[in-house]
Order: sequence, then C-alpha cells, then structure tokens
Amino acid sequence: MRPVTPDEILRLGMGFWASKALLSAVELRVFTVLAQSPADFQTLRTKLGLHERSARDFLDALVALKVLERDGETYRNSPEADLFLDKAKPSYVGGILEMANVRLYGFGGSLTEALRTGQLQNEAKHGGDFFATLYAEPERLRGFLEAMTGISAGAAQAIAAKFPWADYKTFMDVGAAQGMVPVTLARVHEHLTGIGFDLPSVQPVFDEFVSSQGLSKRLRFHAGNFFEDDLPEAEVIIMGHILHDWDLAQKEKLLRKAYSALPTGGALIIYEALIDDERRENAFGLLMSLNMLIETPGGFDYTRADCQQWMREAGFSSTRVEPLVGPDSMVVGLK
Repeated sequence: MRPVTPDEILRLGMGFWASKALLSAVELRVFTVLAQSPADFQTLRTKLGLHERSARDFLDALVALKVLERDGETYRNSPEADLFLDKAKPSYVGGILEMANVRLYGFGGSLTEALRTGQLQNEAKHGGDFFATLYAEPERLRGFLEAMTGISAGAAQAIAAKFPWADYKTFMDVGAAQGMVPVTLARVHEHLTGIGFDLPSVQPVFDEFVSSQGLSKRLRFHAGNFFEDDLPEAEVIIMGHILHDWDLAQKEKLLRKAYSALPTGGALIIYEALIDDERRENAFGLLMSLNMLIETPGGFDYTRADCQQWMREAGFSSTRVEPLVGPDSMVVGLK
C-alpha cells in the first residue's frame, strides 16, 4: 500500500515558486543567452545583470528544475529549453510564457475573488472591454499575438499531419493571430491556399510574419469581426482557442456562422485543450477554464462531447475527435 504523505499536496501548493522562477528566466532571456554559448557562473551572472546575492541559487534552481544543465561551473540549456526557449529560434514558444509573466501570473492571484463573484479579474475588472483595450495598443497586441503563436505551434503541426488535407484546397483560420496555423499548413501542404481572419489591427503583424516565411502568395489576410461580419468561404474553417473565450450563446453563434460559410463537404476544425468527457484527467483544460473566468465575462472551456453536441445542433452531419499534442485535441465536423 502506498504510504500517505503530504508531499504531493505541498508540491502542488507551492508550485508557483517553480513557475515564477521559469517565467523570470524567460523574462531575463537566460535561455537565449545560453543558446549563444555555455557560460560559467560569473560570466552568465554579468550577462544577465543579476545581483550576486541571488544569482547562484536562481541558476541552480533552474538546474534542479531540469531546464538548465551544469557541468562544474559551466551552465548550458537543457535540450528542451534550447529548442523552445531561445528567442532567436523559430521554434520559440516563450511568447505564451512572456504573457503569463506580465499578465496571467498577477491576475491569477484573484482567483478566489473570481470564484466567489463570477466576475473577471483582468484589466477590464473595473469596466471596459479587455479585447478592445488589448487590440488598441500595438505593443501589447503584438505580445498577445506572439503568445498565441507559442500556444498554437504544436497543435498546428499535429493538425497538418492528422487532417486529410489532400482532399481540400482552401482553408481559413478564424482568429488567426500572428498566423502560425496558416503558415504551418502552407509549409507542409504546398497545394493549399489560406486566409487568416482577424480584426483589422492584426493585419500588419500577420502580413509581416507570413512574408518572413515566404508565403505571401498563398496566404492572405481578411479583416473582420466574426460576430458582426459574414465569414469568407473556404473548404475548411479552423477555430483554435477561440470558442472558450465566449459564453454558450456566442459559441453557438460562431458555430452556425462557420456552418453557413462552408460548402457541402466542407469541414470545421475546433481545437482547444478540450476537457475529457469524465472531467477527471485534463487538468490543463480545467485550469484553462478557470483562466477564462479571470479573463472573460462569460467564457469557459468544455468537453469533447459538449463540442460535438453543439456542432451537430449547428447542422454538421458528423463529428469526430482526435488528440493533437499535449492537452490539445481537435473536433472535426463535416457539412
């Protein structure tokens, strides 16, 4: 019989220590600096501008957390940190961690209040529209869009591999952000042409990213508001990390609009950190739903079965679920 100890409870309760150490390391660009070359303690401390009192404990904590390695006095990135946390690499996923550090970490401290009141706790806590505020400030908007790139990169590669793209020629990514999903699909499947649909202020960031990948001839931006405007026609419509921002009536409206924009035989792909139907396993999806409580007036995450039911109610003739990567899965609906 397994001994009963408080170890896991304490590890979970104090988990914010490790989280903040990693987020601060991303902010300080520890991994980007070490990607250029390994460094001894004094050299690295100087490059990072760390006070001597805290530096060794901080760096060795990152070693103990397995994101750095140390050989004697010399520090280097772990293989995972070198690939995914070096800001100079296209595989960088730290954008979402940067946003977590700047925004989510602090707002998460108000979860208890959110649970008691049902009210969001972010910049719009005292009035205003969070998305309108975010999209009106170019630098904050760029940071948010880069964060969406980080959280979508793995799922985009899995969607490129698992969906039968040979049967289709055109697609549209609704809420395309910087354009990671369209770029990934276009790189893998050279016969595809695509649309990135998002608010007008996103276009410069999207166009810049697509151009940097040499895909401007096959990917274009379509500006619009997906609640107010009709969606352009495409054979496949993708909505990733979109539905969970909205309440049930708004979710259902978006699904109906997608159905209307698709031709017969077309497909809708919804991907999120979908909660398992028994609501016991996908802790990330459930915690993401709590984040939607903090971030939005009515948003929430949902199970695979929920999504399939809503899609059938919108008119889709068949639906299926496929796991993608990590906590993410996709629901595919056919018209």
